[in-house]
Amino acid sequence: MPQARPEYAAGNYYHFYNRGAHRVSIFRGEKDYLRVLGLMKKYVRQFQLTIIAYVLMPNHYHFLVRQDGEFPAGSLPQYIFNSYSKYFNHRYEHSGTLFEGHYRVKIIQNEAHLLHLCRYIHGNPVKDGLVADPSDWAYSNYLEWMGERDGKLYSPEFVREYFTFPADYQDFLFDDLRGRDLPDDIKRYLDNFEM
Repeated sequence: MPQARPEYAAGNYYHFYNRGAHRVSIFRGEKDYLRVLGLMKKYVRQFQLTIIAYVLMPNHYHFLVRQDGEFPAGSLPQYIFNSYSKYFNHRYEHSGTLFEGHYRVKIIQNEAHLLHLCRYIHGNPVKDGLVADPSDWAYSNYLEWMGERDGKLYSPEFVREYFTFPADYQDFLFDDLRGRDLPDDIKRYLDNFEM
């Protein structure tokens, strides 16, 4: 049974996510990631949305989005991944569904959930064992949050509202990661890391 969609309204935050059918890779190389990032830039402007946090992982994605206008935020994953699926099928001579059903969406109910979701999204590459430091994963907006990369797919105002300094957010994220069941080498890295 398909998941019920929330009411879309200006000012609300939404978490969109999905993964490849049978957990297969939906991104096979840098060009694929860049294709989705280009589509994100196009559609966030067109649909009056603000990207708060995102990560593109080899077999899934997460977007945390604020709806700023009247266009439903759910248009974003729909348009991006309809276009991306056509590109992927053509590029890789793939047939059949790319994703595990329709995208999933949750409306963010409170500030605690909102902030936890930011660190969950940015911590995904560490949690999944792809990198020891979220700064080493190019396909999220963590580097923008940390002031280490210029980018259009984040809200500096949002970041400053909740975290005065990048180190404050990094501590918030690393505290969560240290509490997770991670390989020993990653735990050692996190414990010894100093900004």
